[in-house]
Amino acid sequence: MLRRKGFTLVEIMIVVAIIGLLAAIAIPNFIKARETAEKNACIANLKQIQGAVQVWAIDNGKTSSDTPTTGDLVPNYIKAWPKCKGTAYAVPAVSADPACPGTISGHTL
Repeated sequence: MLRRKGFTLVEIMIVVAIIGLLAAIAIPNFIKARETAEKNACIANLKQIQGAVQVWAIDNGKTSSDTPTTGDLVPNYIKAWPKCKGTAYAVPAVSADPACPGTISGHTL
C-alpha cells in the first residue's frame, strides 16, 4: 500500500484558524501598547520642555511672566525641539505648564 506524505485539508484549516485567533488577540494589544508609548513620550517631552524653561529662567534671571523663544532654548537647554505626532510644542511662559499641541487626552503633566 502506498502512503502519501503531507497535510490534510482539515489540518491546514485548523492551523490557519489558530493563527487567525492569535492574530485577533495580539493586534489590539500592539495598538494599545503603541498608544501608551506615544503618551509616555509626549509626557516626557513636556517634562523636558518645562525643565528647560525653568533652567533658562534661572540662568537669565527672568521672572515668572517671561516667555522664552525656541531660539533661547535650543541648543543650550534642549538639543532639538520635540514634537508630538509631527506637531511642534508651543513655548510656555516660565510660570505655565507646557501643553501637548494635539487634542489627545492624557497627554498632560
